[in-house]
Amino acid sequence: MANIKCLDPGASPLHFFGAEVRRLREQAGLTLAQLGEIVYLTGSMIGQIETAAKTPKDEHIPRIDTALGADGALVRLWEMAKRQRLPSWYQRIAHLEATASEIRVFQAQLVHGLLQTPHYARAVLRVSAHDDLDAAVEARMDRQCILWRDEPPFLWVVLDEAALYREVGGPQVMAGQLAHLLDFQGTSNVDIQVLPFRAGAHAGMKGSFILYSFDDQSDVAYMEGYEEAWATVNRKDVKERSRRYDRLRASALSPMDSAELIARVMEERYEHVPDPRRGPMA
Repeated sequence: MANIKCLDPGASPLHFFGAEVRRLREQAGLTLAQLGEIVYLTGSMIGQIETAAKTPKDEHIPRIDTALGADGALVRLWEMAKRQRLPSWYQRIAHLEATASEIRVFQAQLVHGLLQTPHYARAVLRVSAHDDLDAAVEARMDRQCILWRDEPPFLWVVLDEAALYREVGGPQVMAGQLAHLLDFQGTSNVDIQVLPFRAGAHAGMKGSFILYSFDDQSDVAYMEGYEEAWATVNRKDVKERSRRYDRLRASALSPMDSAELIARVMEERYEHVPDPRRGPMA
């Protein structure tokens, strides 16, 4: 049959789970569309679960298990698979950003990539010793296109106040970056809050992290380390980080008060007074 993607069950627990779904589906004599109709998913979604291109929601698993007569085997296998790190290709941040309906970010040191100016991004990426710095900056800017789609994801960013003072790229670059953050005032799909120094010890002390939510698959918790990224769909881990994020959001300044702080830092530290007539980006 044409267009059947070969599976590699040994690539990861998620791939093994998908391969078992395909094995049982073919054993039952069902097409992707037929199984999808039984479990209230599209045939395309079933195919992406089988190839580990998407992660199912927990509530999908018992329906698929029953439809394929797995007698609980898929439910048990999913409990194991979701506790493991997602495959490295799945951790590509651009893939997660492009498919998410909501992105919740806590950033402890820097302005998040989706909000960076080209000059700020260049200064950040330069320390990573990219072979082609121009291409790396261009790729980061391309990621930001998702914010201006007809149906953009909702982006909620909590920035530690330290990110406003960390002089990345020099005073002029920082002035431009902070002005860019103020450009998002009034946009319907981006909220920026600043976690002030006076908040003291807080729920993000362990470091930056991101939560990605999707319409048709499990939420993903994501964190970057020195050597590699860490991502999981394990409901316990995602829920723990969601609660941590709620605490951070509650401790942060409101979006309006955050904008006032950003403007004050611009004026006091970078000697740049924002133009009050400045509107949101088109």
